[in-house]
Amino acid sequence: MKMRFVLTAAVILGVATCFVGVSQELAKQVTWRFDQTAALGGHTTKVLGHPQVIATTIGKAVSFNGVDDALFVDVHPLAEAEKWTWEMIFKPDADGRAEQRVFHLQAVDPATGTDVPEERMLFEIRIVKGEWCLDSFATSGGQRLPLLNCEKRYPFGHWYRVTTVYDGKTLKNYVGDELQGEGEVHLVPQRPGRSSAGVRINLQDYYKGSIYSSRFTRSALEPKDFLKMPASK
Repeated sequence: MKMRFVLTAAVILGVATCFVGVSQELAKQVTWRFDQTAALGGHTTKVLGHPQVIATTIGKAVSFNGVDDALFVDVHPLAEAEKWTWEMIFKPDADGRAEQRVFHLQAVDPATGTDVPEERMLFEIRIVKGEWCLDSFATSGGQRLPLLNCEKRYPFGHWYRVTTVYDGKTLKNYVGDELQGEGEVHLVPQRPGRSSAGVRINLQDYYKGSIYSSRFTRSALEPKDFLKMPASK
């Protein structure tokens, strides 16, 4: 009986440890669904303009007009991450401006409450010859790296997943599973701050199109583990 009790206790402890491990791993990953404008990821938004919740083939999304629509939240979801993966599912419109800032994560100086220009991450797009190309940008610790490859361009009218990955020494970006660019850079973890969707944090270069979701992971994912595209309904 005593041996059975010891074995049972060991099994329970093992299962509990397993669940703790899973819980810790899940805590490293957060998804923000753009299915309303009042909140993102459970955080209350500041709404600029009139971004609209729209019905799409993959579910609700938020549409931005490219002129004055944006959502702000007082959270930097990848603050203090040494390694990270940032993903977004979006659908840019064909008639937006040539340069657009789609999503911006910004560190804030805790002493002054002001944005720190040299600590930020962005998803951007460029429109070239009637198609779009991805521009990912990250800077911190006095180093910066833009990843822009307009030799690889994509047609409008489709949903896309774009991803930026930092593994501690190399920054990469992807459209779908296709690598767009990479480079070595030392990015120190960014301080807490805020985020803007639909425009750069300083209200420049508005985005015209829709965003379905964004996922933030505090580790460097491989393409096989990237966010799955939602099925059409």
